[in-house]
Amino acid sequence: MAQIPRLRRYAYALTGDRSQGDDLVQECLERAWGRRRLYEASRPIRPWLFTILHNLHVNQVRRRAAEPAMVSHDDPASGEPAAPGEPGEVELEDLRRALASLAPAQREVVVLVGVEQLSYREAAATLGVPVGTVMSRLSRGRAQLREWLAGRDDAVGRKPR
Repeated sequence: MAQIPRLRRYAYALTGDRSQGDDLVQECLERAWGRRRLYEASRPIRPWLFTILHNLHVNQVRRRAAEPAMVSHDDPASGEPAAPGEPGEVELEDLRRALASLAPAQREVVVLVGVEQLSYREAAATLGVPVGTVMSRLSRGRAQLREWLAGRDDAVGRKPR
C-alpha cells in the first residue's frame, strides 16, 4: 500500500494521463500479486514493482503501435489543459509540460531517479539498461529540463538527442 502513490506518479509520468496511469498501476498490482512467489523478500519491493510497471507500459505502447489510430472529433478541447486555479499550479503544470517534452527514455530515468529517488543501479535494473545509460539519459534529461524551464525557445520542440 505504501508504494501506490509512487507507482501512480511514475505511471502518470509514463502515460501523461491520470486515468491510464491508474489503470497501469492496477494492472501492475494485479501482476505483482499473481507473481508474489517470484519476489525475493531480501530485496526492496519498490524497484521490483517499478520494473513490473515499466514492462507493462512498454508492452502497452507496443500493442498500441500495432493498432490503427482512433481519433475522436466529439470534444475538440480535450487536449487543452485546464486553467490553473490555485497558486503553485502554474509551476506544476510547467513542470508537467517540461517532463512531457523529454524523450520517453529520458523522462523515465528523470522520474525514477529524480522523483522516486531510486539509485542508478535500481533504475537500470527497472529499465533493463546499463547503469551508464541511466547516467547519460539522466544528464541529458536534466539539461533539457533546465533549458525548458528557463524558457529558452530552442529547448521547446527540439528533438532530444
